[in-house]
Amino acid sequence: MNTPSFTMLDFWPVIPAGILVLAAIVLMLSEVFLTPQASRAYQSILSVIACGLAGLVGLSNMADAPRAVLQGYAVMDPFSSFLTVVVCAGTALAALLAAGFLQHRNAERGEFYALMLFAAAGMILLGLSAEFITLFVNLEVLSVATYALTAWLRRGSRPSEAGFKYFILGAFAAALMLYGAALLYGATGTTRITEMAGPLTQAVKTQPGLVYAGFLLVAAGFAFKVAAVPFHMWTPDVYEGAPTPVTALMSAGVKAAAFVALVRVFVGLSPAVDPQLPFIAFSTLAVLTMVLGNLLALPQRNVKRMLAYSSIAHAGYLMLGVAALFARGGDTSAGVLSSTPLVAISSQMQNDVFKGILFYLLGYTVTAIGAFGTIVALERREDETKGNAWDLDRFAGLASRKPGWALAMTVFMLSLGGVPPTVGFLGKVLLFRAAVDAGLLGLAVVGMLASAAGVYYYLRVVVYMYMRPAPEGALVPERRWTTEVALVASAVATVWFGVLPGPITALLQRSDLLFTR
Repeated sequence: MNTPSFTMLDFWPVIPAGILVLAAIVLMLSEVFLTPQASRAYQSILSVIACGLAGLVGLSNMADAPRAVLQGYAVMDPFSSFLTVVVCAGTALAALLAAGFLQHRNAERGEFYALMLFAAAGMILLGLSAEFITLFVNLEVLSVATYALTAWLRRGSRPSEAGFKYFILGAFAAALMLYGAALLYGATGTTRITEMAGPLTQAVKTQPGLVYAGFLLVAAGFAFKVAAVPFHMWTPDVYEGAPTPVTALMSAGVKAAAFVALVRVFVGLSPAVDPQLPFIAFSTLAVLTMVLGNLLALPQRNVKRMLAYSSIAHAGYLMLGVAALFARGGDTSAGVLSSTPLVAISSQMQNDVFKGILFYLLGYTVTAIGAFGTIVALERREDETKGNAWDLDRFAGLASRKPGWALAMTVFMLSLGGVPPTVGFLGKVLLFRAAVDAGLLGLAVVGMLASAAGVYYYLRVVVYMYMRPAPEGALVPERRWTTEVALVASAVATVWFGVLPGPITALLQRSDLLFTR
């Protein structure tokens, strides 16, 4: 057995994750020397600093040429580097939200921020993974950390129920993915995604059942992580029961990492199978997720559950972009799942889809974390067990009580609804344009109609804030500077990236280097 030889170039892509892990270890060790009454204000600040440093390293990595590292077990390209930036930004905002939230509940401990940083490190490494064992390990790193974070608040039945449900269903989804990867290994003799295409081409001819079963099981595992229908049932209960800063991180960071890994895996595997299989699979998931996510969100009065169903709908919009990657054209059949491209499908068009997916992930991250951040600002510990902590009535008259918070929440709701000039509007334009160019006219129309339906429940929150009187005896929410910093940063980013997206699109202009294939 030859000893592997690594250079610094192999480890440079994982430095952002290393920074986060090191900060997590420091937080856990420092907690040992603190008394229960000691101030822990430094912990969220340290987490934000670590995320900032890791994000800067990820940003610098975008200028490097794509390459395989760690003997092909990972890859570094602008696709994974941009994910690093998105995850670090989302984790930093979530850490700021967590500071006031945990202080108010006397639940601030270094282990919380350490788990958050471990989860973020797993997300970053998941985006780098180019081999199934590595991918599975990194997926479990982020999953185990989020399982623990979900059940962090042990008061009442909701956190325990949410953590238990997330753990059981997450373990089941992980088993599906691992079994699918084992079937693909049995068909090809390798676990490296970049080396599977050739052997899979031969295996499809001799063992098609083995290959297609593995393909679909891996897809099902990813569908659970991104909360795509019909693998979405855990989402509203887990999002409601988890601490709201954790919900914010799950809705944005976990979804972003899972989508990047999903795209990398299936772009690598799809050349070896019938091109219609990935197209039909992801088109079907897109239709079901967009439609059902929005329909289930319409009747919700619980704003936290509404945003949970909203996150399902947004997974559907992203799945529409994934389906556009596998559209091959030449399908003359009528129906939603047909592909008749308006122009010839080219590698440039696929690169535009990659850019659209990444831009949408960034936009959704800052918007969703801001929306959950407003919920954090309004929550009170004593209301969490009453069942009305997140009711629409809690937002009634917010414009008169906290006009700044109401304005920020309005920005987030408009962005989630895809209303200009926010980043959510531009993100949907990029994805829907990619779908239309790929010939997915039926899917694009369904997506636009579903998005229009979503505007109703987003604007309902705005109506309550500005046009409904505050309930009698409503208290003025307590101000926490960390929460307000996160809200301001999210709101500014939501508008800035929508009006002046130049800095972001400039990062994604190197289309020929966007993705290692």
